[in-house]
Amino acid sequence: MNRLLFSIFLVSLPLWGMAQRQHTTNWGSGMMQKGEKVGEWEYYSYSALGERVVTQRYDHTTNVLTYSRPDDKEYKAETSPGQWERIQLTQAPWFIGGHEALAAYTSKLRYPPAAEARNVQGQVVVGFVVDTLGHLSNYQLLRSIGSGCDEEALRVARTVPNQWVPGRLGNKAVPVVYELPFTFRLR
Repeated sequence: MNRLLFSIFLVSLPLWGMAQRQHTTNWGSGMMQKGEKVGEWEYYSYSALGERVVTQRYDHTTNVLTYSRPDDKEYKAETSPGQWERIQLTQAPWFIGGHEALAAYTSKLRYPPAAEARNVQGQVVVGFVVDTLGHLSNYQLLRSIGSGCDEEALRVARTVPNQWVPGRLGNKAVPVVYELPFTFRLR
């Protein structure tokens, strides 16, 4: 009997170890090893009806985006050296972890005292270039509301890490201007 229990224990040990490494949140799921994401992770968003939708699959071991939900938006992209035009891409630039992971950064806004005193509310849009390596540069205001909100949006945009999958045109990575909105709303 002890041998049987010991054999069952040995057989189930690898499965128990895998279960310990599975990590799931509202926005993604995958395997963790030594505190790092490994293998393919799925990242989610939620529809207006509350249904969970897979927005991307990213393999953290090979650093490859294996699936991204189609995006029919047009982006300003460098189609040839120095030539920028607004086009639909084969693959839009993606923040690794999806829109919800990116929202964790945009929610770090601190309401500027001047904007609060003047009851300034609205949306600031910061544009930045996601280059062919997934690094960010060239931050600029695309929509402004003033009273310190623009500077705060730029401050927060600059904290977004260089964890991007670049946009693609055909099978070629291209620099793309990504437009990140920040909403300032008094409560």
